[in-house]
Amino acid sequence: GEQLAVFRAQDGQAYVVDAYCPHLGASLAAGGRIVGSCIECPFHGWRFQGEDGKCVSIPYAEKVPNFARVRTWPSCEVNGMLLVWYHCEGVGPTWAVPEQREIATKEWVFRGQTEHFVDTHIQEIPENGADMAHLVFLHGPAILGGSDLRYTRSKLWDFMKHIWKAEWQAEPEPNEHCSQLLLQHTATIFGRHISLLDLTVSVRQVGPGLVFLIFEHAFLGHGVILQTVTPLEPLLQNVVHKIYYQKNIPAIIPKFILRAECIQFERDITIWNNKQYLPKPLLVREDSSIQKYRRWYAQFYSEKSTRLPVQEGLDW
Repeated sequence: GEQLAVFRAQDGQAYVVDAYCPHLGASLAAGGRIVGSCIECPFHGWRFQGEDGKCVSIPYAEKVPNFARVRTWPSCEVNGMLLVWYHCEGVGPTWAVPEQREIATKEWVFRGQTEHFVDTHIQEIPENGADMAHLVFLHGPAILGGSDLRYTRSKLWDFMKHIWKAEWQAEPEPNEHCSQLLLQHTATIFGRHISLLDLTVSVRQVGPGLVFLIFEHAFLGHGVILQTVTPLEPLLQNVVHKIYYQKNIPAIIPKFILRAECIQFERDITIWNNKQYLPKPLLVREDSSIQKYRRWYAQFYSEKSTRLPVQEGLDW
C-alpha cells in the first residue's frame, strides 16, 4: 500500500523515498528529475536529498523550512536487486542481506526471470518449503504434465516421477531470521532411477520475503534462483524468480531449470489462489515441520502488522 520513488543519484547511489511531494502531493516518480544526489519535484521544482529526504531548494522561496522533508526508506543494493527494509512500526534494519559471492564476481550470470501475482497470504508462499507432504503429492507428477492440475496426473505422463526428500530447520543465533531447507531431487522413468536428473537444492530463506535456491548438479554445474515475495496488498503478493548460473554452462540449461521451476510453482499458485489461510490448521504428526515453520515466521510480525479482516459471514 506504499507508493515509493526510487532513483539513482549522479554518483551511482540508489535511494528510495516516499513518492509524494509534501508540498502539494505531486508524484516524484512521475517526471521527477535527478540533480546531483537530489530528486526534483516536477510540479514546483522542490529538491529533496536522497540520503535523508531533506528539502534543500525551493526555486521561488527565500528560505527552505527546516521541517520540509520527504520520508526516506532504508535500502541496500545486493545480488543485482535493490531491496527495501519495511517495518510497520518504523524499526530500522536488524539484519543485512547476504551477498552471493558468485554473482558479485560475475562467475554466475543472469539467465532470466519469471514474475507472478499470487492471491494469497504472504506466509503461504515460503511455508511451502516446510510442507513435506505436498512435495510428493503435488510435485511428484512429471513436469511434462504441465501446471494445470486437471491434467498433471494424466496417464500419458505416468511413466515419469519426481522424488523429493526434504529437511527444514531454523538457523540459530545470530541468524535466527534465516532458515534452511535441503532438497534432494531424483527422477524415475518407467520405474528406473535416472541419475542424470539427480539434483541437490540448498534453500536458504532470509527474512520473510527473500529466498536463495542454490542448485548443484553433477554435470550441469551450479547456480541460484533468487525468489522475492513482495506484498502489494494483504492478500496479493508479487513473486519474482531470477536465475543466475555459471557463465561457462550453455544458457539453455538454466533456462530449462527456470522453466521447470516455473511449472512446479504454477501448480502451487492454483492451490494458493483458491485456498483459505487457516491460522489454526488441522495437522497430523507428520506435519510437525509446518508448526515449527510458523513459530519461526511469527518473529516477522509485530503489534501493528496488517491483519486479515475478520470474516463475519454473509449476513451483510
